[in-house]
Amino acid sequence: MRLLKLRVVAFAAISLCSVNLFGQSFDGYALYNLQNNKTTYMIDKDGNIAHSWDCNVNCNYAVALTDEGNLLRGGVYGSNKLNGAAIGGMIQEYDKDANIVWEFVYSDDSHVSHHDFCLMPNGNVLLTAWEVKTAAELTGAGYSGNATGWPTHIVEVEQDGSGGKIVWEWHIWDHLIQDFDKDKDNFGVIADHPELMDINAVSVSRRGGDWFHVNGLDYNADLDQIVFSSRYASEIFIIDHSTTTAEAASHSGGNSGKGGDFLYRWGNPANYGSSDNQQIPGPVHDPRWIKDGRPNAGYIQFFNNQGAGSQSSSVDAINPMRNGYNYSWDGTKNEPSEKDWRHVCADYADGQSASDRMTNGNVFVALSREYMYEADSTGNVIWQYNASPAKAFRYECAHPAVWALLGSEGCGTASLTNVQMKTFTVYPNPSSGIYNISGLEDETGYSMYLTDNLGRRIQMDISDAVLDLSGFAKGQYFIVVNLNDGQTFAKKVILN
Repeated sequence: MRLLKLRVVAFAAISLCSVNLFGQSFDGYALYNLQNNKTTYMIDKDGNIAHSWDCNVNCNYAVALTDEGNLLRGGVYGSNKLNGAAIGGMIQEYDKDANIVWEFVYSDDSHVSHHDFCLMPNGNVLLTAWEVKTAAELTGAGYSGNATGWPTHIVEVEQDGSGGKIVWEWHIWDHLIQDFDKDKDNFGVIADHPELMDINAVSVSRRGGDWFHVNGLDYNADLDQIVFSSRYASEIFIIDHSTTTAEAASHSGGNSGKGGDFLYRWGNPANYGSSDNQQIPGPVHDPRWIKDGRPNAGYIQFFNNQGAGSQSSSVDAINPMRNGYNYSWDGTKNEPSEKDWRHVCADYADGQSASDRMTNGNVFVALSREYMYEADSTGNVIWQYNASPAKAFRYECAHPAVWALLGSEGCGTASLTNVQMKTFTVYPNPSSGIYNISGLEDETGYSMYLTDNLGRRIQMDISDAVLDLSGFAKGQYFIVVNLNDGQTFAKKVILN
């Protein structure tokens, strides 16, 4: 591993280059924005810039592509009144030509978004954010020190014309417990309430007001749940998104029946009074559910900065034991007892970092402030790119954004040579199963089929104007239409 690091430094001294170390099986593109930089890049397997966006403000590093090929990014708002690690303050969407489609500012003297965001299938965006609580408020809630703190909350933002509006929120402040002072709020037996956060488990003053340092989140549409990671707590958590905002502030309601309490937590049992082994020994970043169609689909994967040693990072995956919308509890911890899968990283990173599991079994890793690479199932590094963003993200050739941005130039998409997104209509969308298809009545000839979100055909022929997906799993699909004149069109549908 150390030899690889020396080789990386030598390459980086020459240029930001891509290198194929063991034979090419890198399928797709990598997307990244250097922290506090205005330009987002999408690079191919050879390190060539396939597309870029020159934006109007710096990025805090978090970027994503919509299915239509637009860019979402966490912008650094110029008038932030709070300041901390990976500060943002706004979410922006840009079209292919870097024109702003919409933006939403979430920044004032008591709130600000930071670190990560997550694009949901319905087009809404989840943001991680801080809210300011005074020293008096913390003392009243049972905190043992004397400091102002910024506890975590998560907001869901819906596009509203050229701006956005908050349609759901969850606050960790509503789910605290303490055993420090029986005369203060939230007093109880911590070990009896793992669904709550011990207000004294993490020091408020570790870095200014950034209390729990939540740094990454993901959304599971099938479960309607959110997973997020906390660097300072050395844990990952799952909460129920099916709640209303009022239920999310309580301890009941939603699919789980538990309101906004933690449904699952993993990594550091000492935080809830257990002596079981700590599995996340330090910082943790970038939790995500592994997508369908990939090895270990449904597992939760995360970047364990010190997972393989104090100076050795790993990408770990766990398979939580679930009963419906809830998770098993053995009396002292959530299962499993240890990670189910591990990739020991090619080098160490103590910062943000990211990873993804690919359809071909590879693992993509972005080492914060180091480089990004992809390794095969045996751990051999088969691709490497010597840029050093805080995070980077992978899009395979079959992803609709690749179709929309690159057309026939996109790898593996030759059959989708002229993809457009508005040439026919599907309604209602989202739907619980039945979709009506219109706008093709005047076409003299065409074929139509259904793919999953990885571009794989799952229904070879659609011949009717009504499509019934009531027997399919919830999620997103694409109706693809091939016209006799050679044009191809696609439309995303959401099944809920």
